[in-house]
Amino acid sequence: MHVDDIRERTQKLVDVSMGRIPADLVITGGQWVNVQSGEILPGIDVAVAGKRIAFVGEDASHTVGEETEVIRAQGRYLVPGLLDAHMHIESGMVTITEFVRAVAPQGTTGMFVDPHEIANVFGLKGVRLMAEEAEKQPIHVWVQVPSCVPSAPGLETPGSRIGPEDVKEAMAWERIIGLGEMMNFPGVFQNDRKMHAEMAATRLAGKVIGGHYASPDLGLPFHGYAAGGPEDDHEGTRKVDALKRVRQGMKAMLRYGSGWLDVAAQIKAVTEEGLDSRHFLLCTDDTHSETLVNEGHMDRVVRHTIDLGLDPLTVIQMATLNTAEHFGVAKDMGQIAPGRFADILLVPDLDDFHVQTVVAKGQVIAESGSLVVDLPEVEYPRWATHSVNVKRALQAEDFRLRVPEGTAGDDLVAHVIGVMEGQAPTKHVQVSVQAEDGEIKVDLERDLAKIALVERHNATGDVQVALVQGFELEAGCAVASTVAHDSHHMIVVGTDEVQMARAANELVEMQGGQVVIKEDAVIGKVPLPIAGLMSDKRAERVAEEAASVLEGFRQCGCTIKNPNMQLSLLALVVIPALRISDLGLVDAENFELIPAIEEVKL
Repeated sequence: MHVDDIRERTQKLVDVSMGRIPADLVITGGQWVNVQSGEILPGIDVAVAGKRIAFVGEDASHTVGEETEVIRAQGRYLVPGLLDAHMHIESGMVTITEFVRAVAPQGTTGMFVDPHEIANVFGLKGVRLMAEEAEKQPIHVWVQVPSCVPSAPGLETPGSRIGPEDVKEAMAWERIIGLGEMMNFPGVFQNDRKMHAEMAATRLAGKVIGGHYASPDLGLPFHGYAAGGPEDDHEGTRKVDALKRVRQGMKAMLRYGSGWLDVAAQIKAVTEEGLDSRHFLLCTDDTHSETLVNEGHMDRVVRHTIDLGLDPLTVIQMATLNTAEHFGVAKDMGQIAPGRFADILLVPDLDDFHVQTVVAKGQVIAESGSLVVDLPEVEYPRWATHSVNVKRALQAEDFRLRVPEGTAGDDLVAHVIGVMEGQAPTKHVQVSVQAEDGEIKVDLERDLAKIALVERHNATGDVQVALVQGFELEAGCAVASTVAHDSHHMIVVGTDEVQMARAANELVEMQGGQVVIKEDAVIGKVPLPIAGLMSDKRAERVAEEAASVLEGFRQCGCTIKNPNMQLSLLALVVIPALRISDLGLVDAENFELIPAIEEVKL
């Protein structure tokens, strides 16, 4: 923005504040939730000029003209628009525009988005696609440059790559707020040159380095990671995680998404240990479309955190000003104050936090849960909608789990991925198995199903197969998904190889998504043709389709609350303990490839 544009804007704000020219919008008689001073002040008016706040005080009648729109708050609370400190649009399975359509009526007026999902498919051009769409929205959507594409070099093969020069280039783009979560935490404390070069480029641009330390080890590796430069972290799951991060100068991001429910444990660092809440931020990380539609977004996180016993004002700070200050945008948002964007929520009850009216960038965009403004029409190029590439149609034979050549059929041990409900980490389970005709079969009594990773970016024909435990799938079932963090190949789980092949081929036909097969019938599916990750349909429709996938899981015997999101993380090789990639089974604690089946070592 040119200096003259800023000068004209501030002069107009002064003129409205002084009553020389009328405001465009005035809100009267509200209770001002003043997050910057820690007060709630009754009987307050707010005057808006253009997109920004010009005046906040007890009487704004001097700013009201014949054309001024007046909203009577009638004692409702005036709350700053909610900010999601860390999230992935792609996890909602909808585009930025449709995500905004779903969450803006619920009070979200700003999001800090890390598009590393689409970056793993398309690289920097995928990030630019997201940034350009973000610029068109009626709320604030800031974009971080993904840092780890791939997340763990040598352990997986993404569809594209991002390096230090890419990061340096993107830091100059509009809407770029910083570096996305530094997932390769071993690369940081082991002084990987690429990781440190990306962080250096971010520092030179004066922007924020996002963190991701997913290990429970808070010893020297953690201290080395903190020394490397990440400024926040959302991967904590325990009170001690929040304590350690804040004490080391990092911001603790407490996440409450669809599958990762980490606020309750970590907020005890504030409620029990007395740490300063201003160093805690709220985020969702990954939120399923069904959760968005049926439960909410940041308003849901606020309600949950209030229910844990915190004062509503403290919680609102964690969802507004704390986040704005962390990302260096508090001069523009995160508080109701002169000069800031007019992002204001009218809320009847702070203890039961539900938003009635949403003002964003100076205009009313939602009333009573419904959007009242038009959103941009976005067309996607063909390369974005045709990204599922396989060498040939998949067959049952591709999903056999063969024992290594020269291995006897007895005294074998399988390294099994153990799913833990509601948690991103997995267990590394070792079980005794016996070969039958040179292969390992599923074992329903021990809940041992097949898991396969099908390469889908370069049509190599590679399929890796192992065992998984925790889904409790019945016979004749298979589930397949192209949402497979972070490289987003095709991941397939099942109890029958024929059904697994059928599910995989169904995804190729749809050009991405999730599908559930039971005894040759499709019982649930959600097509996601944009990068194999997102639909261009409304969130409500995607939620219905995604619900059919969840119902399909249930019909197959799975009782996990969000099994599709649990499935999507089983290829995330930077989170302990055991994962699968296009290169094989990954020990994500020691960062090495291991065999799915091996002989017992005596």
